[in-house]
Amino acid sequence: MLRSVLLFACLLCCISGFCQDPLYPGKIPNSKNVTNEEEIKTSPGGDSLAYKVSIPTIQAFLPSKDKANGTAVIIFPGGGYHTLVLKREGSDMARSFNKLGVAAFVVKYRIPDDRTMDDKSIGPLQDAQQAIKTVRENAEKWNIDPQKIGVMGFSAGGHLAATVGTHFEEFYIDNKLNTSLKPDFMLLVYPVISFTDSFGHTGSRKNLIGTDQNKIRLFSNEYHISKTTPPAFLIHAGTDVVVPVANSIVFYQNLQKFGVSGELHVYSKGEHGFLTYPAFDEWFGRCTTWMKSKELIR
Repeated sequence: MLRSVLLFACLLCCISGFCQDPLYPGKIPNSKNVTNEEEIKTSPGGDSLAYKVSIPTIQAFLPSKDKANGTAVIIFPGGGYHTLVLKREGSDMARSFNKLGVAAFVVKYRIPDDRTMDDKSIGPLQDAQQAIKTVRENAEKWNIDPQKIGVMGFSAGGHLAATVGTHFEEFYIDNKLNTSLKPDFMLLVYPVISFTDSFGHTGSRKNLIGTDQNKIRLFSNEYHISKTTPPAFLIHAGTDVVVPVANSIVFYQNLQKFGVSGELHVYSKGEHGFLTYPAFDEWFGRCTTWMKSKELIR
């Protein structure tokens, strides 16, 4: 049953232009044996949107050997824990990193759903930890420095990246080799950080944890920063009406509180998703400048 489901997922991805490998080598943890209902649709703007993802996958984008510098970025597309923006916040980003000599991995993580998971609140985090484990354990094969593996997330994907960057001490997956699940850096683009009522993103909160009030603090990542949190780059628009800029600000402030290196850029205008402003070269240029300052790229 599992084999046929995985083969179907691979076929579906190839048809859609996203040939990805199964994230788990065997049984998917915290997963119910139900029919795969994944859908991939094309948005009016030409993006590829994935819905009802229950079989997580990972796609490797590797730079040419003459350009490779050993740094890797694991990318989590956004979509409010309801959908995944696979192209603009996934494969397009990966190819941009490849031009810099950075290996990139796009993760199609599970969409939280009580129908497909025993505990939907930890499904995406399990997939994020498994992605780090996979990349770190295959670092030599992919010509990657195991101490230069970072995460990048957009919107709700930014929440997932921040979650894996602040909850790495607890393993939510099988990890027999005790591989470090801590990312070495975080790139958070208009991220959801908090699930609090004051400025948290209620849509992402509803989709991930439902009505479980006890999990609001657990998944409000501003409360889980410590001196061991990896350095972070954050970028946001001050006029974002979907995910308030306070999410990035409070995360940055708490990085400062614990002496963790961080950089925050806030644009005076711009919408969630950076569809028209700021331009890609503008904000990604700031991101790459920060990566250069950390000696992640040349």
